[in-house]
Amino acid sequence: MNRTESVAVNAVRFLAADMVEEAKSGHPGLPLGAAPMAYVLWTRHLTHNPRDPAWPDRDRFILSAGHGSALLYALLHLGGYDLPRDELARFRQWGSRTPGHPEAGVTPGVEVTTGPLGQGLAMAVGLAMAEAHLAARFNRPPYRVVDHTTYVLASDGDLMEGISAEACGLAGHLRLGKLIVLYDRNGISLAGSTELAFTEDVPARFAAQGWHVTEVLDGNDLTALDRALQAAREETARPSLICVSTTIGYGAPQKQGTFHAHGSPLGEEELRGAKRALGWPEEPPFFVPDEARRPFQDAAARGAEAQKRWDEAMRGYRTDHPELARELSRRLRGELPVGWDAGLPSFAAGGKAISTRKASEAVLQSLAKAVPELVGGSADLNPSCLTWLKGEGDFQAPGRRAGIQGAVGGRWDHGGRNLHFGVREHTMGAIAVGMARHGGVRPFAGTFLVFSDYMRPPIRLAALMGAPVVFVFTHDSIALGEDGPTHQPVEHLASLRAIPNLTVIRPADAGETVAAWRAALERQEGPTALVLTRQDLPVLDRSRLAPPAGLRKGGYILWESSSGAVPELILIATGSEVHLALAAGEELAGNGLRVRVVALPSWELFDRQPAPYLDHILPPAVRARVAVEAGIRLGWEHYVGLEGEIVGLSSFGASAPGPVLLREFGITPSAVVAAGQRVLARVAAARERDYHGPAGP
Repeated sequence: MNRTESVAVNAVRFLAADMVEEAKSGHPGLPLGAAPMAYVLWTRHLTHNPRDPAWPDRDRFILSAGHGSALLYALLHLGGYDLPRDELARFRQWGSRTPGHPEAGVTPGVEVTTGPLGQGLAMAVGLAMAEAHLAARFNRPPYRVVDHTTYVLASDGDLMEGISAEACGLAGHLRLGKLIVLYDRNGISLAGSTELAFTEDVPARFAAQGWHVTEVLDGNDLTALDRALQAAREETARPSLICVSTTIGYGAPQKQGTFHAHGSPLGEEELRGAKRALGWPEEPPFFVPDEARRPFQDAAARGAEAQKRWDEAMRGYRTDHPELARELSRRLRGELPVGWDAGLPSFAAGGKAISTRKASEAVLQSLAKAVPELVGGSADLNPSCLTWLKGEGDFQAPGRRAGIQGAVGGRWDHGGRNLHFGVREHTMGAIAVGMARHGGVRPFAGTFLVFSDYMRPPIRLAALMGAPVVFVFTHDSIALGEDGPTHQPVEHLASLRAIPNLTVIRPADAGETVAAWRAALERQEGPTALVLTRQDLPVLDRSRLAPPAGLRKGGYILWESSSGAVPELILIATGSEVHLALAAGEELAGNGLRVRVVALPSWELFDRQPAPYLDHILPPAVRARVAVEAGIRLGWEHYVGLEGEIVGLSSFGASAPGPVLLREFGITPSAVVAAGQRVLARVAAARERDYHGPAGP
């Protein structure tokens, strides 16, 4: 390590350590130990242009060990991104661009939001899959207009998490040769030595998963790090793991190599001691000599030149392949094709009943032709969730044997559009999020609603980042039947609705399912969960009911017995229970009541509407309201108020045919009728009290 390199590495170290010390909060140990590998990557291998952080063909860097965010902010600052010294000094403070864990959209140069360990690594697999897919679809000799690498810095904790085994097993199977992981193997976690709980042979594990594995025994050896990275870049048939042995808290006289350096500031005296030990000025904090910036400036200049070459290649590509060039540009802008929804299917009332999962399948086949960026699949549940694009090929490693059982037809390489995740819901969600963050593709991911629990962390991160992933959840209630309570979602709708910026849509029939997919693809600023039935449902007769286009507003008046008149009773429902509400409404109206049935397929879309629309659908003066949904009742109070009733569940389901379960658990038209009568009586009694005042003693 020459003088300039030593100065630059220490600048990374102590910018990070000073951030943590200034905030009195954070994780200094990883940056102090991992700075050399990060320096070599950022100054010799990572191709990026800080003047254009969104350049499509940049390399991606993912700090999966998001607790070490101060390292990333130091690299971004030195690398020339719009992250000045003042922002470093505001680390972990209100309104800063340097939050405690990396957040996409907050800090320029941050690709994905990381924090929960393992998520960044799994999302990086998605980024690499998106690159491989677009390269297979758009590259034409001699033009390699999609040609970049995804780099990850992962910790011991990342590799302890089960999602890393899922994601890396799939990455090896898919032979994602442009995915390179630097493993910061320091042997320390927050609670102590990794020997307490993590003694597996990590290199052997990755080798068994089909990875190219190398080891760097001294994390301060820049030459060895450079050689390992170069070897990884040259290995294009397999993803690469570089195991780098480091010392956590390197340089700190009392705390290096111990868990005391992991998750707390070093303290003023210990930080001074580390600076003295490594020959760094103790004052001022956030000191960066010009010498430390030069390697990063040179790397940024090389990145700008690389982007110029890419721009020149794109000009030639546009001339030689104009249609492909227009298509790639459109995808990268995130724009849907003109007229993409013109061919969506329609479903006639009075015909054969159809489940909303089956209707969704029909929509997907139409979208497959009209929206070529649509890619996705399920966690080994395509025949049940019906989340496939027939004839559009399977995303598989080139050279693997085609025609194996389960192939959907079409190409068999990284250009295939059907993603096979295996029984890996957690990884499926993270990969879909990574693909969405890459751009150029619109991912969807399917499983049973009950298994949304297995993928909740990436759903939450998708919502945090505003990633436009479509999560397709089928088998949506106890009505799925005989599989029993382990597979019957009860609390899951409430759980999903609790996630900010996630739009949950539960369509009532095939027509609403078409509208739900339209709404999901039009949504660019966050994820959507489509919640679909296993059981068949009648196609609603829209000649006498409101059209399903009202779904775009989340809720609408589906039917009322006295059009234009203020209703006495409002019945509100989602999904399959809309049919129960309609039947109950018609029975109550037969008794002379003014009844309105409101379809409320999406609380989130509905609550975003202006107040006049909300008051039109649910007039505040109408206090007699009943909600019906085959899930727990939590949350419906928002719509029915204190005097209303909720026909729902308060327990798990059971194993029996779906119609039997609905009857036994009281999810029936008669139950809705009875609830409506009770609510009307209660509201009438309350009005009587309001008029006459409280009864005397």
